[in-house]
Amino acid sequence: MSKPSRRTAHSPDGALRIWQTRTDLAKQETAAANKAADAKTARLKALRLEKEAQDAEAARLVGENLSAPKRSKRG
Repeated sequence: MSKPSRRTAHSPDGALRIWQTRTDLAKQETAAANKAADAKTARLKALRLEKEAQDAEAARLVGENLSAPKRSKRG
């Protein structure tokens, strides 16, 4: 049995393997960063929609209170 050479980077196949490993790692890091950004965007969108719904409900309640006719008590 022969031991694998520690100088695989000096062979064309070894250099290709190292390059491919680094490329795969960079792609994984990019994918993880994109996934985190997408999750953050979804969370912020949900918060914005919730706030808009609350604001719309508050505006509706204010509008109802202002448009209610006031009855005067004249006797």
